[in-house]
Amino acid sequence: MSDIVEILKTLSEAPGISGHEHEIRNVMKDILTPHVDTVATDGLGSLIAHIKKDDDLPNVMLSAHMDEVGLMVRYITSDGFIKFQTIGGWLDQAIVGQRWVISTSSGKVNGISGIKTPHVMSAEERNRVFKKENLFLDVGALDKEDAMTRLGIRPGDPISPISKFERLNQSDFLLGKAWDDRAGLAVMSGVIEALNGIDLPCNIYAVATVQEEVGLRGAQTSSDIVAPDIGINLESGVASDYPGISEFEAQESLGKGPAIFLHDSSMLPNHNLRDLVEETAANLDMKLQYNVLSGYGQDGAEMQRSKGGAPSINITVPTRYLHSHNSIIHLNDVNKAIKLVSEVVKKLDLETVNNIRSFE
Repeated sequence: MSDIVEILKTLSEAPGISGHEHEIRNVMKDILTPHVDTVATDGLGSLIAHIKKDDDLPNVMLSAHMDEVGLMVRYITSDGFIKFQTIGGWLDQAIVGQRWVISTSSGKVNGISGIKTPHVMSAEERNRVFKKENLFLDVGALDKEDAMTRLGIRPGDPISPISKFERLNQSDFLLGKAWDDRAGLAVMSGVIEALNGIDLPCNIYAVATVQEEVGLRGAQTSSDIVAPDIGINLESGVASDYPGISEFEAQESLGKGPAIFLHDSSMLPNHNLRDLVEETAANLDMKLQYNVLSGYGQDGAEMQRSKGGAPSINITVPTRYLHSHNSIIHLNDVNKAIKLVSEVVKKLDLETVNNIRSFE
């Protein structure tokens, strides 16, 4: 088996905000290609890897999204500072004082999100949240012309967070950016490798989707192509095992295994498919966690809507500090999610899928 920690590192550190997933797509293509029959892309750029068995067998779609939240160059001031548009859901205070990389047509440009120094702030200013429309990136440019000609920056260029991966103090807690949803991509990669060469009872589509953070767009277009009979979405979960968040708001903890979303604002899981996942976990002597969220939205919703309705479920890797430069997952949860999903897929023969899809 491949080194899952090295895969997680590579996935986390690759830039790829919504609509600009080409670098992370190339990473996923390299990872998946040795273990599948075909690899293709849809019209939006989602990567569709296929393990083909027989046309009469059910189609099982695994999905995880490639895009991360980030910024986009809105315009350059006359002094050479970068004003930006947020891409995906950012808290304004999470943007301040962070390192970023702008991907231009001529290369990478590093910058930092700056704010007024506190030495000259009033007491009122020090106690307020700085709004994103008042923030900017400093790229060390002399002026607008320097930013555009020497650095090659132009409106529309994508801006990704800079955050190096590390095993936090040599533990199994893994620190990095973009675990939403590079953690899900890592699980998908592990599952596909584990299933390689096995006589499977179904056709597998491993789909690395684009533009999830701006409206689940890649999941919609790729589901139209795959036409899944069963959908399994692999996502970052919402952990609640740190100060400032309540059990009512979220119910996942790091290191205690993968979780199932029982409710979010976009999807309810299929009960029969949930029963199969729970039965599989019990046979593996694996504890599952559950999460009931008031908000959130994820690609499983688009699989669920496809082909007249596809039973779907969202299986997650618990994650702290989503949608920020630095988030944390636990290696144990990733490995258990790989094992769980691999074993579930092995059970999805035609009879089982028909039973899951039956409402009689």
